[in-house]
Amino acid sequence: MWSTRWLLRFIALGAILASAVPSVAREPGLPLVAVATVSLPGSDTRFDYESLDPTTGLLFIAHLAASEIVVFDVRRDRVVATIPKIDRVHGVLAVPELGRVYATATGSDDVVVIDARSRNILARVPGGSYPDGMAFDPADHKLYVSDESGDTETVIDTRTNVRVATIPLGGDVGNSQYDRRTHRVFVNVQTRGELVAIDPTSDTIAARYFLPGCVGNHGLQLDGEHRHAAIACEDNARLVVFDLVTKKERQSFTIGDGPDVLAYDRTRSALYVASESGTVSMFDATARGMQKTAEAFVGTNAHIVAVDQRTHRVYFPVLGKDGPRMLVYKPRTSLRR
Repeated sequence: MWSTRWLLRFIALGAILASAVPSVAREPGLPLVAVATVSLPGSDTRFDYESLDPTTGLLFIAHLAASEIVVFDVRRDRVVATIPKIDRVHGVLAVPELGRVYATATGSDDVVVIDARSRNILARVPGGSYPDGMAFDPADHKLYVSDESGDTETVIDTRTNVRVATIPLGGDVGNSQYDRRTHRVFVNVQTRGELVAIDPTSDTIAARYFLPGCVGNHGLQLDGEHRHAAIACEDNARLVVFDLVTKKERQSFTIGDGPDVLAYDRTRSALYVASESGTVSMFDATARGMQKTAEAFVGTNAHIVAVDQRTHRVYFPVLGKDGPRMLVYKPRTSLRR
């Protein structure tokens, strides 16, 4: 999720934002209501992915610079633990059906397997040269890991914690997502401007789709109901909507600079796009495509977002002069029936 070309931009942007705006925006210009602002442990340094286990209500947050995972209880709005010794942790993925949490450690270039209950490290699996985002295929019991600078997709058997395949993709790899309907893993190849479909049965490339309106396609979120892929283009600050039926770009929108993580509230059909600039864009999803509904600055380095599908609350870790904070919001309007 973090690339070298964004390092200088992030440093400069952090200095500007620290002096120009408050690091915590209690009520952003979005259709959201502030629920809580909770201090997070550790230094005021970069966080990366976060992943929610809905069965326990535990949100696992990668604190990259601290090389640890922060465990946040969304039912009590409090930090309950940290998991240390995950060198430069980038990606994190909770898999409730396995009782596991997977983390990518770019400092040691491996995938760390963690017991979700005890929070003990169970295994470390080679993950390439810069493991980042992950997707889980429950049908084949496989974990797909984006090896960003290694130009490959690493495949791990979750039953044995063994790497079983390495798929060359021919360019820097962005996020990966599993589509249950087509039984395909979709992967962004961001330096080629392609969305690649992988067949998990054979671990081979099934198709490549060119994205002409997207430069640096990194973030990825699938809308299974409406058959869309929302793709965040970090180098030209656009959201591209890719039709999973026609296999073509359908729409394109301007969004915040350096778009990164996307999260989708399935019941409300609401898409959140978080960016390195701290701007969050919101969209409504329909069968006809996406409609942009709001956009505003949320907080310094608010490039990560997670949604609780049960309560519809959204979670943004942000940085500030008083230390890192978790901003918790809920939708301003009730769900229409």
